[in-house]
Amino acid sequence: MKKVAVILSGCGVFDGSEIHESILTLLAIEKSGAQYQCFAPDVPQMHVINHLSGEEMSENRNVMVEAARISRGNIQPVTELSASDFDALIVPGGFGAAKNLCDFAVAGADCTVNKDVQRACLEFASQKKPAGYICIAPAMIPLIYEKGIKATIGTDADTAAALTQMGALHINCPVDDIVIDEENKVISTPAYMLAGSILEASKGIDKLVNSVLDLTK
Repeated sequence: MKKVAVILSGCGVFDGSEIHESILTLLAIEKSGAQYQCFAPDVPQMHVINHLSGEEMSENRNVMVEAARISRGNIQPVTELSASDFDALIVPGGFGAAKNLCDFAVAGADCTVNKDVQRACLEFASQKKPAGYICIAPAMIPLIYEKGIKATIGTDADTAAALTQMGALHINCPVDDIVIDEENKVISTPAYMLAGSILEASKGIDKLVNSVLDLTK
Protein backbone atom coordinates (compact mmCIF):
# COMPACT_ATOMS: atom_id res chain seq x y z
CA MET A 1 0.00 0.00 0.00
CA LYS A 2 1.32 3.44 -0.95
CA LYS A 3 2.13 5.77 1.93
CA VAL A 4 1.72 9.55 1.79
CA ALA A 5 3.17 12.05 4.24
CA VAL A 6 0.90 15.05 4.87
CA ILE A 7 2.36 18.18 6.45
CA LEU A 8 -0.19 20.28 8.33
CA SER A 9 0.28 23.85 9.61
CA GLY A 10 -2.24 24.17 12.43
CA CYS A 11 -6.04 24.16 12.40
CA GLY A 12 -8.11 26.87 10.73
CA VAL A 13 -7.94 28.77 7.46
CA PHE A 14 -6.70 32.08 8.87
CA ASP A 15 -3.86 30.83 11.09
CA GLY A 16 -3.35 27.14 10.31
CA SER A 17 -4.26 24.42 7.83
CA GLU A 18 -7.44 24.96 5.83
CA ILE A 19 -9.67 22.32 7.39
CA HIS A 20 -11.71 21.49 4.29
CA GLU A 21 -8.57 21.14 2.17
CA SER A 22 -6.91 18.96 4.79
CA ILE A 23 -9.86 16.60 5.19
CA LEU A 24 -10.47 16.41 1.44
CA THR A 25 -6.81 15.47 1.02
CA LEU A 26 -6.93 12.73 3.64
CA LEU A 27 -10.22 11.40 2.23
CA ALA A 28 -8.89 11.34 -1.33
CA ILE A 29 -5.77 9.48 -0.23
CA GLU A 30 -7.80 6.75 1.47
CA LYS A 31 -10.33 6.53 -1.37
CA SER A 32 -7.40 5.91 -3.72
CA GLY A 33 -6.33 2.92 -1.66
CA ALA A 34 -3.31 4.59 -0.08
CA GLN A 35 -2.60 5.49 3.54
CA TYR A 36 -1.34 8.68 5.16
CA GLN A 37 0.57 9.93 8.17
CA CYS A 38 0.23 13.54 9.30
CA PHE A 39 3.16 15.67 10.43
CA ALA A 40 3.55 19.25 11.64
CA PRO A 41 6.30 21.47 13.02
CA ASP A 42 6.34 21.49 16.82
CA VAL A 43 6.56 25.29 17.04
CA PRO A 44 4.39 28.22 18.19
CA GLN A 45 1.90 29.60 15.64
CA MET A 46 2.74 32.99 14.20
CA HIS A 47 -0.46 34.25 15.84
CA VAL A 48 -4.01 33.14 16.65
CA ILE A 49 -7.01 34.46 14.73
CA ASN A 50 -10.62 34.52 15.96
CA HIS A 51 -12.36 32.82 13.04
CA LEU A 52 -15.67 34.52 13.87
CA SER A 53 -14.42 38.09 13.89
CA GLY A 54 -11.20 37.79 11.91
CA GLU A 55 -9.37 39.61 14.69
CA GLU A 56 -6.09 38.53 16.27
CA MET A 57 -6.36 37.00 19.74
CA SER A 58 -3.95 37.47 22.64
CA GLU A 59 -3.06 33.82 23.17
CA ASN A 60 -0.41 31.37 22.05
CA ARG A 61 -0.96 28.02 20.35
CA ASN A 62 1.33 25.27 19.10
CA VAL A 63 1.18 24.30 15.42
CA MET A 64 1.40 20.54 16.02
CA VAL A 65 -1.06 20.57 18.91
CA GLU A 66 -3.58 22.45 16.76
CA ALA A 67 -2.98 20.24 13.71
CA ALA A 68 -3.70 17.22 15.92
CA ARG A 69 -7.33 18.38 15.94
CA ILE A 70 -7.53 17.59 12.22
CA SER A 71 -5.66 14.29 12.43
CA ARG A 72 -7.62 13.08 15.46
CA GLY A 73 -4.44 13.06 17.53
CA ASN A 74 -2.45 10.87 15.13
CA ILE A 75 0.37 13.24 14.26
CA GLN A 76 4.15 13.33 14.48
CA PRO A 77 6.66 16.20 14.59
CA VAL A 78 8.03 17.02 11.15
CA THR A 79 11.53 16.39 12.51
CA GLU A 80 10.61 12.68 12.42
CA LEU A 81 9.53 12.75 8.76
CA SER A 82 11.87 10.80 6.51
CA ALA A 83 11.11 10.71 2.79
CA SER A 84 12.58 7.20 2.67
CA ASP A 85 9.54 5.95 4.63
CA PHE A 86 6.98 7.35 2.18
CA ASP A 87 6.04 7.27 -1.49
CA ALA A 88 4.83 10.88 -1.71
CA LEU A 89 4.25 14.17 0.09
CA ILE A 90 1.22 16.48 0.16
CA VAL A 91 0.96 19.90 1.82
CA PRO A 92 -2.57 21.37 2.20
CA GLY A 93 -3.05 25.13 2.24
CA GLY A 94 -4.57 27.63 4.60
CA PHE A 95 -2.76 30.72 5.84
CA GLY A 96 -0.80 28.49 8.21
CA ALA A 97 1.19 27.25 5.22
CA ALA A 98 2.24 30.85 4.60
CA LYS A 99 2.61 31.78 8.28
CA ASN A 100 3.83 28.67 10.11
CA LEU A 101 5.49 26.48 7.47
CA CYS A 102 7.08 29.52 5.85
CA ASP A 103 6.73 33.28 6.25
CA PHE A 104 5.38 34.13 2.78
CA ALA A 105 2.38 35.91 4.34
CA VAL A 106 4.78 38.43 5.91
CA ALA A 107 7.88 38.44 3.71
CA GLY A 108 6.41 37.70 0.28
CA ALA A 109 9.10 36.89 -2.29
CA ASP A 110 11.78 37.26 0.41
CA CYS A 111 10.28 34.46 2.49
CA THR A 112 12.05 31.49 4.03
CA VAL A 113 10.77 28.03 4.98
CA ASN A 114 10.87 26.57 8.49
CA LYS A 115 14.17 24.66 8.51
CA ASP A 116 12.64 21.34 9.55
CA VAL A 117 9.85 21.60 6.99
CA GLN A 118 12.36 22.56 4.30
CA ARG A 119 14.62 19.63 5.17
CA ALA A 120 11.70 17.20 4.83
CA CYS A 121 10.46 18.68 1.55
CA LEU A 122 13.98 18.73 0.11
CA GLU A 123 14.29 15.01 0.88
CA PHE A 124 11.27 14.22 -1.30
CA ALA A 125 12.69 16.47 -4.03
CA SER A 126 16.16 14.90 -3.94
CA GLN A 127 14.69 11.39 -4.00
CA LYS A 128 12.50 12.33 -6.99
CA LYS A 129 9.34 11.37 -5.07
CA PRO A 130 6.12 13.14 -6.08
CA ALA A 131 4.84 16.05 -4.01
CA GLY A 132 1.55 17.96 -4.07
CA TYR A 133 1.11 21.52 -2.84
CA ILE A 134 -2.39 22.98 -2.38
CA CYS A 135 -3.80 26.53 -2.26
CA ILE A 136 -1.09 28.92 -0.94
CA ALA A 137 1.33 26.10 -0.03
CA PRO A 138 2.86 26.28 -3.56
CA ALA A 139 4.56 29.49 -2.36
CA MET A 140 7.13 27.11 -0.87
CA ILE A 141 7.82 25.30 -4.15
CA PRO A 142 10.44 27.77 -5.49
CA LEU A 143 12.37 27.39 -2.22
CA ILE A 144 12.45 23.60 -2.55
CA TYR A 145 13.10 23.12 -6.27
CA GLU A 146 15.34 24.71 -8.87
CA LYS A 147 14.51 27.82 -10.85
CA GLY A 148 11.86 27.34 -13.53
CA ILE A 149 9.73 24.88 -11.53
CA LYS A 150 6.10 24.90 -12.72
CA ALA A 151 3.55 25.86 -10.06
CA THR A 152 0.17 27.53 -9.57
CA ILE A 153 -1.74 29.39 -6.89
CA GLY A 154 -4.65 29.95 -9.28
CA THR A 155 -5.02 33.35 -10.93
CA ASP A 156 -4.19 35.98 -8.29
CA ALA A 157 -1.80 38.33 -10.10
CA ASP A 158 0.09 39.67 -7.08
CA THR A 159 0.73 36.25 -5.56
CA ALA A 160 1.69 34.83 -8.95
CA ALA A 161 4.14 37.70 -9.43
CA ALA A 162 5.79 36.89 -6.10
CA LEU A 163 6.23 33.24 -7.10
CA THR A 164 7.70 34.34 -10.42
CA GLN A 165 10.12 36.63 -8.58
CA MET A 166 11.13 33.67 -6.43
CA GLY A 167 12.01 31.66 -9.52
CA ALA A 168 8.90 29.63 -10.30
CA LEU A 169 7.22 29.41 -13.68
CA HIS A 170 3.70 30.33 -12.58
CA ILE A 171 0.85 28.93 -14.65
CA ASN A 172 -2.70 30.24 -14.21
CA CYS A 173 -5.05 27.41 -13.33
CA PRO A 174 -8.81 27.06 -12.73
CA VAL A 175 -10.09 25.71 -9.42
CA ASP A 176 -10.92 22.27 -10.81
CA ASP A 177 -7.55 21.60 -12.40
CA ILE A 178 -3.89 21.03 -11.53
CA VAL A 179 -0.45 22.05 -12.78
CA ILE A 180 2.14 19.29 -13.11
CA ASP A 181 5.89 19.73 -13.34
CA GLU A 182 6.56 16.28 -14.76
CA GLU A 183 10.35 16.46 -14.55
CA ASN A 184 10.29 17.18 -10.81
CA LYS A 185 7.05 15.33 -10.05
CA VAL A 186 5.51 18.40 -8.41
CA ILE A 187 1.77 19.05 -8.59
CA SER A 188 -0.19 22.10 -7.43
CA THR A 189 -3.83 23.17 -7.41
CA PRO A 190 -5.59 26.42 -6.36
CA ALA A 191 -8.29 24.98 -4.07
CA TYR A 192 -9.55 27.82 -1.83
CA MET A 193 -7.37 30.39 -3.58
CA LEU A 194 -10.30 30.23 -6.02
CA ALA A 195 -12.92 27.84 -4.65
CA GLY A 196 -16.31 29.18 -3.66
CA SER A 197 -17.41 25.94 -2.02
CA ILE A 198 -16.08 22.69 -0.59
CA LEU A 199 -17.35 20.93 -3.72
CA GLU A 200 -15.27 23.19 -5.96
CA ALA A 201 -12.20 22.70 -3.77
CA SER A 202 -12.62 18.92 -3.89
CA LYS A 203 -12.35 18.74 -7.68
CA GLY A 204 -8.79 20.02 -7.88
CA ILE A 205 -7.69 18.26 -4.71
CA ASP A 206 -8.98 14.90 -5.97
CA LYS A 207 -7.06 15.42 -9.21
CA LEU A 208 -3.93 16.38 -7.30
CA VAL A 209 -4.03 13.36 -5.00
CA ASN A 210 -4.68 10.96 -7.88
CA SER A 211 -1.87 12.48 -9.92
CA VAL A 212 0.57 12.37 -7.01
CA LEU A 213 -0.19 8.69 -6.50
CA ASP A 214 0.07 7.99 -10.24
CA LEU A 215 3.58 9.44 -10.23
CA THR A 216 4.82 7.14 -7.47
CA LYS A 217 7.02 4.34 -8.66
